[in-house]
Amino acid sequence: MSAVPAPRPAGAASRLASLVETALGGPLPLRLRAWDGSEAGPLSGPVVVLRSRRALRRLLWSPGELGLAQAYVTGELDLDGDLGEGLRTLWAAARERRASAFRPGYGDRARAVRTAVRLGAVGPRPAPPASQARLRGGLHSKARDRAAISHHYDLSNAFYRLLLDETMAYSCGYWPDGEPDLTPAAAQYAKLELICRKLGLSAGSGSSGGSRLLDIGCGWGSLTLYAAERHGARVTAVTLAREQAAYVREQVRERGLTDRVEVLCRDYRDLAAGERGEHGARTGYDAVATVEMGEHVGDAEYPAFAAALHRLVRPRGRVLVQQMSRGRRAPGGGAFIEAYIAPDMHMRPLGETVGLLERAGLEVRSTESLREDYVRTISAWHGTLESRWADVTALVGEETARVWRLYLAGAALAFEEGRMGVDQILSVRPTRAGRGGATPTAPADWYRGLVAR
Repeated sequence: MSAVPAPRPAGAASRLASLVETALGGPLPLRLRAWDGSEAGPLSGPVVVLRSRRALRRLLWSPGELGLAQAYVTGELDLDGDLGEGLRTLWAAARERRASAFRPGYGDRARAVRTAVRLGAVGPRPAPPASQARLRGGLHSKARDRAAISHHYDLSNAFYRLLLDETMAYSCGYWPDGEPDLTPAAAQYAKLELICRKLGLSAGSGSSGGSRLLDIGCGWGSLTLYAAERHGARVTAVTLAREQAAYVREQVRERGLTDRVEVLCRDYRDLAAGERGEHGARTGYDAVATVEMGEHVGDAEYPAFAAALHRLVRPRGRVLVQQMSRGRRAPGGGAFIEAYIAPDMHMRPLGETVGLLERAGLEVRSTESLREDYVRTISAWHGTLESRWADVTALVGEETARVWRLYLAGAALAFEEGRMGVDQILSVRPTRAGRGGATPTAPADWYRGLVAR
């Protein structure tokens, strides 16, 4: 009688799948392929690939979003197939897990530890990836804020030239009703025109004519340059990022706008109001814009930021805030965003931001959601990243390129599912009598012809 062969030990994938299914209370949402070649899970759809035990070790030390992100950006974990589809499936499973309120008991934890030991994944905490932010100092001190902004925006102007369109606008575009076929660049011009119209910018007359605009967090100058060239505004552009300031100054010189644009590399807390009046006192700007900069201010610091907006604009002057938002249950930026993209970022629901602006003395006149537009904007950036992948990796390296691939795919999904939003909030500084300036009403076809410009 021949001996019955001993059963082959289960592969790493099936062992891990069993743990995940217990935690989710249901079947594995994605197929899993482990470093030993074993696979488990559904046969169709994207495949999560664990290339080494080190990926599992990261998850043991940093369970959840941060550990997954660390493993992905280092290439220890990958995804074969559409990254957006994979993330969408994982988010759906995570929502179901929260709904079932699974809480691992002692037995579940012990089982997970035994599995990790058998798979050789137990060991010291892996060092964080080089692309992860490392900030020092007090939260939202001026030095720490400068370092946080530099981490993201000083990656290099060459990188952002590869990623963005001709406008160099790194914010949500705008597709007006009736113009769904605008290119991403045309949608950015439409957004800039919308802002200028809402702020009521004008060229004025005389040698010193033109609305005085303060652009806080000017980025690569898309609004600054557009307002000066197309609307004759006199603009003070402010950024903390040295690379951005250098780029905008170069554009100002090339376009012959040195008499209309001043570029400051400065913290908003150090800004003074516009110009000196006839008696030497500072007078406020006619308009203030801050486009997707308020997310970097911080939670505790936002009331002072709102007060600065009130202080910097003249009575009856207009303030436009374009800002991202999140729900009450997840007000921050998320573990991955705060570690790799925008350290110390804070987002809150739209209503809370409106309340903070009103408490600072501004009169909110309108809000406009651009959430769906951001799905299109970010998807365009993601498409550009993938089409120029070889150039991007040659410039910034594979790890940083993977950070951006994960960031853009995840951000588009967050806006698509309504976990994040973005809004334009228009307000005025009322006079002592309580009457603010009139809200501009542009003709319905103001944006026509932008594509041809």
